[in-house]
Amino acid sequence: MDDRYDLVGFFLSKDGLLRSGLINLLEGTPLEESAGSLSFAVATFALVNVVFLLLFFSQFAILWIERKAVARMQDRYGATTALRSLWVGENGVTAGEWWNMLPFGLGKPIGAVNKWLNKNFGNRDENFPTVDRVNNRSWMGKTIVPGFFQNVADGMKFLVKEHMVPQRADRLIFEVSPFLIVSSTLLILGMIPLSSGIYATNPDLSILYAIAIFGIAPIGVFFAGWSSNNKYTLIGGIRSAAQLTAYEIPLLLTLLSVAILSGTFNIVDSIHFQHSAGAWNIFLMPLGAALFLITMIAEVERVPFDMPEAEAELVEGWWTEYGGMRFGMLFMAEYIRTYAACFLFTHFFLGGWHLPFQGTIGSIEFLGIGGLYLLVPGAVMTLVKSWLVFLIVFVWARFALARIRTDQILEFGWRMLLPLAVLQVVLALVYRLYLFNPDGMSAKNDVGGGMAWDALGIPYLVPIATTLFWLGVFFVYLNDEDKSVNQERMFHVHTDKPAGTVAPGQE
Repeated sequence: MDDRYDLVGFFLSKDGLLRSGLINLLEGTPLEESAGSLSFAVATFALVNVVFLLLFFSQFAILWIERKAVARMQDRYGATTALRSLWVGENGVTAGEWWNMLPFGLGKPIGAVNKWLNKNFGNRDENFPTVDRVNNRSWMGKTIVPGFFQNVADGMKFLVKEHMVPQRADRLIFEVSPFLIVSSTLLILGMIPLSSGIYATNPDLSILYAIAIFGIAPIGVFFAGWSSNNKYTLIGGIRSAAQLTAYEIPLLLTLLSVAILSGTFNIVDSIHFQHSAGAWNIFLMPLGAALFLITMIAEVERVPFDMPEAEAELVEGWWTEYGGMRFGMLFMAEYIRTYAACFLFTHFFLGGWHLPFQGTIGSIEFLGIGGLYLLVPGAVMTLVKSWLVFLIVFVWARFALARIRTDQILEFGWRMLLPLAVLQVVLALVYRLYLFNPDGMSAKNDVGGGMAWDALGIPYLVPIATTLFWLGVFFVYLNDEDKSVNQERMFHVHTDKPAGTVAPGQE
């Protein structure tokens, strides 16, 4: 399936503008014989950097999304933008004529701009209320991505903080661990395609490669906890190793189910299969989608599976002794892993860059509706889906669920998720062998999604019946409560003996 916005073809095609220009440039030089190889190397380097920067800088959106969503969930206004405070101030109190202190003669022009802003967007009347900590903190009275630049301020804060190594810590491992975690995390971005024509690399076993990269970071986490010479960080590292081991196996089995259903270990081919077969995987394996999300939340150690950090009892867990930009790197790595999880869920279960009902709507020729629908860039669709997954799943879960104990996390992973993951593998085999109709596959580029999941002469019967069945199962189990017991809100911790009266090891 071709992409209208084929960045890979633009960079790597030998007849493309970049490579052909480099080849022509090297003609008549000693490097003429190697012009093809050199142009390919330069084009590949440029492509990888462009795709990586697109993925990396788009993640700032999820930081802003979480800040704004949480502020609304908690019925408060968080930091939106302090930029307007430069000319309006807090509670009507400004910093005075601060621009007169600027060097290089910058004071007068900046002061003029400040006075103009205060005159036009200041506190003239009730339409421009004073910017204070509990009042309107919008930018010039309009909500234009308020608070987005707070991300820049947070990054600068990490950069200027001092880095200190704890006394008696294993300095080498302490210093190397954050870089091991961050570097392995950044490698994940190299495997994620934005569309069929925008990706850095596309190996045949990209699904296995991505999961293998996810498995490297726990080693750095354990090393960071052990090398810090702190009992809290050590406990956090041990918790992390146990938790990630318990959840990586169900995750691998879930992705094995995706590979079985799609017939490939390649991410791009898996996405093309969903479109060509006529149904996204989320409608064929809702159980697998739920398992993937739960295991990924545990893999990135977010609430309710954040026991390795557990700021309530472990300060910050294995992060405790890190400060400055090392802490910023670990913080960034957690969000990159979360962002990668959103991309992978989008690709494995939501059809990747394909629009909803792309085959049906794309075939409508009335007034060019189908053509306009297909003009939406696939990369934009991928980003929108990933941002929505982050908002609806990761942010909502973090601020709606309470943290559970370590023993509950491990029991849930081994005794519940593992058997369900095995069940999903069996279901994927049954679907692929007995319910899949290869004759219904469509190989068209954009329009005419296939109908490979029909049954009994009814179009799309398999995904519809599967979705309804699992929605019913989820509804029953989510509402499975014993109405005869006390319905009062239960406490997370309950002690029946005073502190200091329990003999350790005898209870």
